[in-house]
Amino acid sequence: MARPSQFNREDAVECAMNAFWRDGYETNSVKALSEKFGITRSSFYNAFKNREGLFEEALMLYASRSPDKALHEATPGVSVKKLFTDMFRTICKVRAADEDARGCLAVNGVAELCNTNDILGPKLHQLMQANITRIETVLAWGVASGELDKETDVKALALSVKNLIVGLNVMCKLVQNEDKLWQIASTTLRALNLLEDA
Repeated sequence: MARPSQFNREDAVECAMNAFWRDGYETNSVKALSEKFGITRSSFYNAFKNREGLFEEALMLYASRSPDKALHEATPGVSVKKLFTDMFRTICKVRAADEDARGCLAVNGVAELCNTNDILGPKLHQLMQANITRIETVLAWGVASGELDKETDVKALALSVKNLIVGLNVMCKLVQNEDKLWQIASTTLRALNLLEDA
């Protein structure tokens, strides 16, 4: 059966992103998603092949809007401390403004699917590893420019930064106040010598 003419694939991916983000992966069955889209299950499979593929598309859409995207857009020569300070300020602002306290779709996915879903678990693991590698790269720019100490353990520091990102995206489900979230972030950034001087 052909998909109804009113079916819009981009709108469906956005709808799925919000559904996965708010309620999790397992809650959103193919049947439930098809009903949200106003299509049959057969049309769902024609459009997306499977639920895992749709989740990956939703995750890509989410990443394009994520408050930490500045990390992936940065280029050599940037002030590393300013980059991390501004990025964490943005994370705190965005998470505090979310009335549904959804946190981060990727972090939620790690908590739900890593070590339980043989298809999406490894993909989320790979995504997180890629993010850590990206943080390492940016930190290495700071070492090369002299902004960070030449003895900096870039790998350990990158893990600490990623841990802060993950932690904030969980903590914001409990603390929905931008100033309090920033207090958490800035305290850690200062301890890591990554907080830009006021």
